[in-house]
Amino acid sequence: MADAPRARRLAKRISQIVASTLEHEVKDPRLAMVTITDTRVTADLREATVFYTVYGDDAERAGSAAALASARGVLRTAVGRQTGVRFTPSLEFVPDAVPEGAARLDELLEGVRRADAEVATLAVGAAYAGEADPYRKPREDEDDEDLEDLEDVPVGDEEEPGHSARSTG
Repeated sequence: MADAPRARRLAKRISQIVASTLEHEVKDPRLAMVTITDTRVTADLREATVFYTVYGDDAERAGSAAALASARGVLRTAVGRQTGVRFTPSLEFVPDAVPEGAARLDELLEGVRRADAEVATLAVGAAYAGEADPYRKPREDEDDEDLEDLEDVPVGDEEEPGHSARSTG
């Protein structure tokens, strides 16, 4: 078994090799807008999953997927030649879901912006439901007289006459 850092290094190298080979050696016009985004290699270095994105519509994505499937042998040969590992990993190409996720996040953020704008327009002429300052304020002078009467009352751990805080025994 290979260690995880070696698998990560091999995955990074496979990404570079596949991207370079697609750009310079494979002459398929369907692969012109393909971008390699990530590669993951299993711990035994036998299989590599290559993630890619395609700029364009669904027809171009389907064409690029077919072109990658047909170029798999050429790409695996290039990986084997340039990595020097004992066993060249088999390549599997998977479309990356990041662009769709990013588009969904953009839609959600736009909805939040619209809701914020609606709340801002509603708040223009609004007034507070209660007092403008709902927080407690310091007591007035009238309340201070009541506090003076309470100063003589023991609170908590204070000793009362005739009782001791410590027990002897």
